[in-house]
Amino acid sequence: MTNDYRIRGTAADGQIRFIALTSRGIVEEARKRHHTSPVMTAALGRLMSAGLLMSADMKGEKDLLTLQIRGDGPGKGLIVAADSMGHVKGYPIEPLVIIPANDMGKLDVRGALGAGTLSVVFDSGYGEPYSSQIELISGEIAEDITYYYATSEQTPSSVALGVLMNKDNTVAQAGGYLIQLLPGVEDTVIDDLEKRLKDTPSVTTLLSSGETPEDIISDILKDFSPKFSDEKQEISFYCNCSKERVQKVLISLGKDELKDMIREGKPTEVHCHFCNTDYVYSVKELSDFL
Repeated sequence: MTNDYRIRGTAADGQIRFIALTSRGIVEEARKRHHTSPVMTAALGRLMSAGLLMSADMKGEKDLLTLQIRGDGPGKGLIVAADSMGHVKGYPIEPLVIIPANDMGKLDVRGALGAGTLSVVFDSGYGEPYSSQIELISGEIAEDITYYYATSEQTPSSVALGVLMNKDNTVAQAGGYLIQLLPGVEDTVIDDLEKRLKDTPSVTTLLSSGETPEDIISDILKDFSPKFSDEKQEISFYCNCSKERVQKVLISLGKDELKDMIREGKPTEVHCHFCNTDYVYSVKELSDFL
């Protein structure tokens, strides 16, 4: 059980919408499952938090948002999937990247991912999924998500994401927020909000000082009368794989493929990248499937 949750609402009489979250437990769970180095923990944690921010408006039980970063850096990329119920899962392509800190003395997520692309895929479970792809403009992830909203959805947005590590390489803090301007927003609101955001400390600084997502939003939007639309929603690391689900995948391969596995005379192992779990099926189990 973690204390991870997200909140949402509007401000400035409906001219601004916001989502904010704290996700330390989720990122720590991902770190433990994938044995990530600090810089890849930060990278994966930021993208998982982004997935939870971006999926907050999804309603359907089958709705699924997938974010994929492919880069030419040593980390190679990340894949994250989030559903409408506050569940998120994800994995790094290369979990053990060790590189020097950046010029500011912080974890160099940009250096780990390098130049590449961000793909956003929304699948409602019906018809063709909606997909969009942009070039990474920074590799720091928050700026890339902001750019995605500006170019692909024509929605002016401010995205902040952060992961702070302890000296023992566990996760100290993680979270983020998404603030968007809605159509018809007044110029004075835009100007005032830009000033507020410019003076706002990093997400992890605020979380480390004891602020909650509600506190962070209330501070940033204090001049715009923020209204929180509903109760906070619990969010969690969750993978829906299971031995039974993987069994169905094996059966779907067909009789010939199963016969080949059985002829090899040794157990078959199937690996789930999202949660780093291995499922092993004995020759007898494979024969039963057949």
